[in-house]
Amino acid sequence: MLYNIYFTSKKRRIYDISVTLQRLNKTTMKLQSKDEIGDLGKVLLEIGTLLMSNGASTARIRMTVDRIADSFGYHADMLITHRALTLALRDSDENQVYNNLKRTSPHGVNFKLVSGISRMSWKIVQQDWTITQINNDLKRLQALPHYPRIIVLSFVSLAGASFCRLAGGNAIEMLIAFIATFGGLFARQEILKKKFNPYIAVLVGATVSALMSGSFSIIGPDFPFEHGFATSVLYLIPGIPLIHSFTDLIEGNTLNGILRWAHGLMIAFMIALGLSISIYLYHI
Repeated sequence: MLYNIYFTSKKRRIYDISVTLQRLNKTTMKLQSKDEIGDLGKVLLEIGTLLMSNGASTARIRMTVDRIADSFGYHADMLITHRALTLALRDSDENQVYNNLKRTSPHGVNFKLVSGISRMSWKIVQQDWTITQINNDLKRLQALPHYPRIIVLSFVSLAGASFCRLAGGNAIEMLIAFIATFGGLFARQEILKKKFNPYIAVLVGATVSALMSGSFSIIGPDFPFEHGFATSVLYLIPGIPLIHSFTDLIEGNTLNGILRWAHGLMIAFMIALGLSISIYLYHI
């Protein structure tokens, strides 16, 4: 963790030096008309909210938006929260030329999009991209295909079975964990498709997984299922929100750190509630 913090701070210093050299060596692409500045502000807001809703840390969002704004000759002031992003642009004379807010969509994880936007931001700096080019590349990144659903379900279920094995489960318990993870993740995906509250989707997924794995308890008191039951909900663990919570707190983004921690805590509560329902129904 200390190495990651050191590496991040070193990367920022390198970025600051590169931006300074860029400003010394060439004239930035300063926009003149109000409409062009408005288009730039909308693009920056879109980039910021996409990063936030797809699993980027607050520091990465700020760094990426700053990098793109600097390449056009403007300074970006941002207020980044869990549910919205406020952006103000200032020119070289410290005049505020743009100010707006955009809400973020429900949070998920898509590191393909996050890394793609990061690479795009460097191309904007190095190749003097126009706003039209940025918009086109954003559309391309958002249209990138995801893995087929059956592949996601199968490999996440294999991961659940592997966790069961690491916890000491035998082949039967691994099979139970696989089946329960598959069923719970399928149910969660279906709930999300219907635009239900994400926390309700976690509760449904945890409950279905726990009910499926817990159902093997009725076979008999000696039937091995405990490890499969305990590991069948691990695919729901909010690892990324909790990690970003810690990094945000370390970097001084206290509000976002607390909000992400509360988000992860709420997910953990829904997982525990789903397990409790199964324990109560099966008297495990």
